[in-house]
Amino acid sequence: MFVLEFFKDVLSEPAILMGLIAMVGLIALKSPGHKILTGTLGPILGYLMLSAGANVISSNLDPLAKMIEFGFNIKGVVPNNEAVTSVAQEVLGVETMTILIFGLIFNVLIARFTRYKYVFLTGHHSFFMACLLSAVLGAIGLSGWQLILVGGFFLGAWSAISPAIGQKYTLEVTDGDEVAMGHFGSVGYYLSAAIGKVVGKNSKSTEDIKVPEKWSFLRNTTISTALTMVIFYLVSAIAAGPDFVSTLADGKSPYLYAIMCGLQFAVGVTVVYAGVRMILADLIPAFQGIATKVIPNAVPAVDCAVFFPYAPTAVILGFVSSFVGGLIGMFVLGAIGGVLIIPGLVPHFFCGATAGVYGNATGGRRGAVVGAFVNGLALAFLPALLLPVLGNLGFGNTTFGDVDFAIIGILLGKLGEWLGTVGIYGIVAVVLVVLILPSILKPAPYAINNKTED
Repeated sequence: MFVLEFFKDVLSEPAILMGLIAMVGLIALKSPGHKILTGTLGPILGYLMLSAGANVISSNLDPLAKMIEFGFNIKGVVPNNEAVTSVAQEVLGVETMTILIFGLIFNVLIARFTRYKYVFLTGHHSFFMACLLSAVLGAIGLSGWQLILVGGFFLGAWSAISPAIGQKYTLEVTDGDEVAMGHFGSVGYYLSAAIGKVVGKNSKSTEDIKVPEKWSFLRNTTISTALTMVIFYLVSAIAAGPDFVSTLADGKSPYLYAIMCGLQFAVGVTVVYAGVRMILADLIPAFQGIATKVIPNAVPAVDCAVFFPYAPTAVILGFVSSFVGGLIGMFVLGAIGGVLIIPGLVPHFFCGATAGVYGNATGGRRGAVVGAFVNGLALAFLPALLLPVLGNLGFGNTTFGDVDFAIIGILLGKLGEWLGTVGIYGIVAVVLVVLILPSILKPAPYAINNKTED
């Protein structure tokens, strides 16, 4: 049990996982010892920087959400992956842990023996998905090794398939850099990119916005982010009133507190960017060893924040547009008598920003705005549809926030409700066909940016 707990901890730490993958790649390349050391530590430290920045962002979004909820008198459910996971762990800890381990094993086997060459490196999202699968499949009637094997298979399969679905869009985002999307909001990002293609003809990139000389300081991503978020926080603080904000400010002036939160948010974004640069500088060269010696033509699937530096202006536009979409979705749900899904600022920032980056890659400014707006609507309606499924499992009033969780949870939950375990094994059969058929139809891989694609 101790060994299982240790492996669970290792696999749920993306920093360590990235470092281990980089180390294996460098050893496969027969790199000298000092390069193995620095190449292993680089991705670990880079991801820790990314996580530190993300924590700063999340901790400063929490008071903003409370000010908006109080100031505008909004009551409902705030989707939060961490919250629903913490509830589920009280009864599903062992199942989640073992599904996580088997999911990684299946992911590696699929990448090695099929044309889906993507190795999913975002460990905390794998952990969240393992939790969702253990809850939904367990409620349908699977238990013991059936639950572990089926849950691990679904986790490993989606970890390989989801990056492949939109890799053509990811290549447009990265201008050919050999990384893939390893985040379970992926369907929302690919939808944004597809919408960008439709609405963004002749629309210039968000990064080509011409700024007059006197406003050129806005080209500095940290400063423009800080100014945007300070305005957000001040408007929310004014709406909530100084008495309420004082309860969050720990004795500090309410409006100074709002300003400092906005500035700290911008610092968090900058730290994320620095961590991403450090990850990519060491991980991609090291991954060549994996791609050539261990899993031929393997591609690393990485966290959504890794894609922020490719279009920093689209990050802010995507966040704002997604949040507006979430607000409108909330009002629509209220009007039709549904559960109010209050826009969670963490999913709308990370997922909305990424949707903006993808929409911009295919459709410029219009693609970023419209694509992220549709993503925001999805972040309202899909968690509302998932909520009854989780409610039936005893997790009422909490739900997962990202698109992939909702789609998979609803699909498996409804199939299990209608067809029981027969429906689940039917889906297993379909996924096996999806994994195997491309190798039969076209056994040889074809090029991705002069390398390979699936």
